[in-house]
Amino acid sequence: MVTLNKGRYRARITEAAADIDAAQRLRHRAFFGVVGGPVDQDVFDLACSHILVEERVTGVLVCCFRFLHLSNGAAIDQSYSAQFYELAALRDFDGPMIEMGRFCIHPDWTDPDILRVAWGAMTAYVDENGIEMLFGCSSFEGTDEGQYLDAFAMLRDRYIAPKRWLPRVKAPKVFRFAARLRRKPNLKLAQMHMPPLLRTYLLMGGWVSDHAVVDQKMNTLHVFTGLEIKAIPPGRKRLLRAIST
Repeated sequence: MVTLNKGRYRARITEAAADIDAAQRLRHRAFFGVVGGPVDQDVFDLACSHILVEERVTGVLVCCFRFLHLSNGAAIDQSYSAQFYELAALRDFDGPMIEMGRFCIHPDWTDPDILRVAWGAMTAYVDENGIEMLFGCSSFEGTDEGQYLDAFAMLRDRYIAPKRWLPRVKAPKVFRFAARLRRKPNLKLAQMHMPPLLRTYLLMGGWVSDHAVVDQKMNTLHVFTGLEIKAIPPGRKRLLRAIST
């Protein structure tokens, strides 16, 4: 069981009902901009473990995400992502996998250490359990692809999944950016509009699907994102492990 104390923050894994409820309330605020009222929840919450990042002094919940541990790719169809992507290619992955999802940071908190502590906790779990791949859906806010064309063009040029793992189209509405975009990306604008979580995946050697799913319910565009642990550059691994201990 991972518990990580770093600076102002504590990260911990939980499956407790009260903690999950707190995470669902934070998710609703972060994703929909609403305080109080309904919570963000689905059937995957009970199947997942949840990581909470709290301010140590006050106990305020500042970040959360959940993860689903799969023994290998044969179980990939049990994942949240499988609702939106045809993941048959990943059924042949023979190592332990984790699907990360519902990652959010409290909208009133902007300290970059929050993201670092969250990844530190995930790194500790990966190392303790011999995980060989992380995957999930990385989201762009809103469903208008026009504001993200440089980011998608950069993904097309540099980060499309290896053919052996490439997800296929399953969702009814998608933006096929790899096939449709012809523009050369403005790299400064691409980085500016890249979601922080996706940027972190890419810095570690991650890859994405060749299309984005238009998710009207969550008001997002998301790409399937994968990261083989063995592909993480040694320097990046050292940084992550320094945070995770």
